[in-house]
Amino acid sequence: MTVETPLIGHSAAEVVDEHLSGVRVGVVTFPGTLDDRDALRAVRIAGGTGVPLWHGDHDLKEVDAVIIPGGFSYGDYLRAGAISRFAPLMEQITAAASGGSLPVLGICNGFQVLTEAHLLPGSMIKNNHLHFLCKDQRLTVENTMTAWTSSYEQGTEIVVPLKNQDGQFVADERTLDELEGEGRVVFRYAGGNPNGSRRDIAGITNEHGNVVGLMPHPEHAVEAGFGPDSSAFGEVEVRGGVDGLGIFTSVLQKLVNK
Repeated sequence: MTVETPLIGHSAAEVVDEHLSGVRVGVVTFPGTLDDRDALRAVRIAGGTGVPLWHGDHDLKEVDAVIIPGGFSYGDYLRAGAISRFAPLMEQITAAASGGSLPVLGICNGFQVLTEAHLLPGSMIKNNHLHFLCKDQRLTVENTMTAWTSSYEQGTEIVVPLKNQDGQFVADERTLDELEGEGRVVFRYAGGNPNGSRRDIAGITNEHGNVVGLMPHPEHAVEAGFGPDSSAFGEVEVRGGVDGLGIFTSVLQKLVNK
């Protein structure tokens, strides 16, 4: 019999919508991944079914969406995400996502992997201050037409944790103009740019809207008692911010209603 190791606060979280449990969201684990368990938990709290996926496999296990979580896959050797893009499972993800059918979310290191796999444009380099950064960060949601942001209203601000060393998003001016002109900037830093990212960009999407990458961590802002100390939606108790939950409910609701 397999026994799952209990997570912190296991009994505290209430599922948002049990009717979404039929949606299977895979979460990829690479050597060096840190936040896979947190992402699986976020999916469960949102109402879906989290499915662990191993980087060395060739089987997506019939999942309906995929999350590539944060961490330091392969120790960030060469470049952050540069080795992970060649993992066998990434071949399956890239093939399924390129046509616009499979929703894929890359968080922090996952965002870096998506750029290395050319599922998203641009690249991530060291923060402009050359230090690891960990703080609660305010973001503006600029595109609510993606698979991962439909639960928000355009212009809504949210507060989620940000923790990175290679978090500065860069691209040439032509690419940046295309992202802006096509409405593909999904999240933008508010209240100050924490890492030097071009045009305050915190997250982007592909032309189909099914692939989204963002540097901050919404999976750490889904459960009261374990989230940020603040929320863009009003006052909350200590560690009571859950502004990131809408990212996970968005994709579940989209897949249920498609």
